[in-house]
Amino acid sequence: MPNLLTTVHAEASNFASDVTKEDAYKQVLSQATALLDGQRNWHSNLANTSSLLWHAYKSLPTPSASVNWAGFYVLDKSRASQLILGPFQGKVACQTIAFGKGVCGAAASKRETLLIHDVKAFPGHIACDGDSKSEIVVPIVVGGQTVAIIDVDCAEVEGFDEVDRRALEELARLLEGACDW
Repeated sequence: MPNLLTTVHAEASNFASDVTKEDAYKQVLSQATALLDGQRNWHSNLANTSSLLWHAYKSLPTPSASVNWAGFYVLDKSRASQLILGPFQGKVACQTIAFGKGVCGAAASKRETLLIHDVKAFPGHIACDGDSKSEIVVPIVVGGQTVAIIDVDCAEVEGFDEVDRRALEELARLLEGACDW
């Protein structure tokens, strides 16, 4: 069998049925590193990364298994203060989000991770999917500018914790340097 760390293959998104959250994220980071190797196109890289995240969450127990959206918004080059929908897994989503609006726009403008345990408590939350109860958004920042954000929604309140924050921030750092933004 080929080494999945050096070969791009669909099995990269297979996770053991008893995987821990920490180990699932290690696999996501390892597989993303392999998939990003030699590929600088942000669209391709974010598409594969959103698939890795989706399959990782679906392999875990609740609340992670209740993730209902995992993907990216990228800087809209035609409007510097707006994000536009990028690659994702889940239901259809808002197409554009202004910087400063909702959790995604706030994280993009502040250039900091926002871990929201209950989206109803976040002033100005944008409900692209009414099933979402919690959210984590991690900006991808290059040269002091937000170029994209990782956005993950969960249908459970308190769906995310510090393990998610640390791993997704590490993933953001990986993507910062791996893509031509």
